[in-house]
Amino acid sequence: MSGATPDTPSTPLPDGPVPPYVDPTRPSIARVYDAFLGGTDNYEVDREVLRGVLKAAPEAADLAVENRRFLVRACRYLAEQAGITQYLDCGSGLPTAENTHNVVQRTDPRATVVYVDNDPMVVAHSRALLAGNENATIVPADIFAPEELLRNETVRSRLDWTRPIALLHLGTLHHYNGEHIRTRKDIVRAYTEALPPGSYLAISHFLDPEDENSALARTMEDMFLHSMMGSGTFSTRAELAALFDGLDLVAPGLTRCLDWHPDTPPPPDAPPQDRPGQPDRPGRPDSTRSNAARQCIAGGVARKP
Repeated sequence: MSGATPDTPSTPLPDGPVPPYVDPTRPSIARVYDAFLGGTDNYEVDREVLRGVLKAAPEAADLAVENRRFLVRACRYLAEQAGITQYLDCGSGLPTAENTHNVVQRTDPRATVVYVDNDPMVVAHSRALLAGNENATIVPADIFAPEELLRNETVRSRLDWTRPIALLHLGTLHHYNGEHIRTRKDIVRAYTEALPPGSYLAISHFLDPEDENSALARTMEDMFLHSMMGSGTFSTRAELAALFDGLDLVAPGLTRCLDWHPDTPPPPDAPPQDRPGQPDRPGRPDSTRSNAARQCIAGGVARKP
């Protein structure tokens, strides 16, 4: 559904009554992310967050671009090389060009995908998109309440918990604000302890690279945290590595998203933005270029023994 590019203004949602499940006066993480990707499923309040962050860090839209590309490459690895046929995608966000089910069902049309999100707009859009797809569904739930989510009837029934499952937390945990109550590490552990042996965990997260780019990371963090959205924490490599405790990281391990399997070729029918050498902004170099923002998001995929 995202047809614009982050360097061009996204087209506002059509005029008319706002759906009763949407609050257009408060930004939504999913809609802000959509705005960063240049999508059209966002409101002025979401674009206000985007403009504020881009004013402080003009390259910040690349965080969303790299996160999405990591999702595609990680899912492709899990489907093609790890042979995983079940996916629990937490915090799936608004549908865009290549979603988890598009990637993995290209390899195996029988692959099962359960999306989870608590944004009513995401749920409504996803249900419309997935109509007719017997092997993909969405569950409205809190991804930061793993015990409750793992008891959900749809989650229990649509996935076979005796066989390996891929758990995806891509671009989600840096929006968790309850660290003083329960740490992200504890949340991830609750999920991974429930996963069958041979399952996989994929995480992408804002990174403080602790080098010359740290100042930019903390500037972007400050803008996110003090925007109306109020979330977006950048963590160090050591803090992120702790999320994978007890799991076996797939090579190259925890690394910048742009460095994780960067040479994985896209399938012939992949959208142009997922092809190497395609510019991701009009008049700018292709996605292989390096800039400071691209040093500030990391990802990893790990297997449960």
